[in-house]
Amino acid sequence: MGDLARPEAGRGDAMKKWGFIALHAAVAATFIFLLQRFTMSASLESSLLWALTFAVCAAGLAYKQANR
Repeated sequence: MGDLARPEAGRGDAMKKWGFIALHAAVAATFIFLLQRFTMSASLESSLLWALTFAVCAAGLAYKQANR
């Protein structure tokens, strides 16, 4: 992860960073959706809302971590 913060990092490194952030958000959203929907038997709307919330939080954390 240290190579993401280099000033001379090129376009490829920036794409890796945003890919990492998107993957992190997608995994978090999928996990919480499946947990809410099938394990806790929540409604579809509630599951989607929680998935969106967790995706935004996970993306924020990944962005902060990638910029260290």
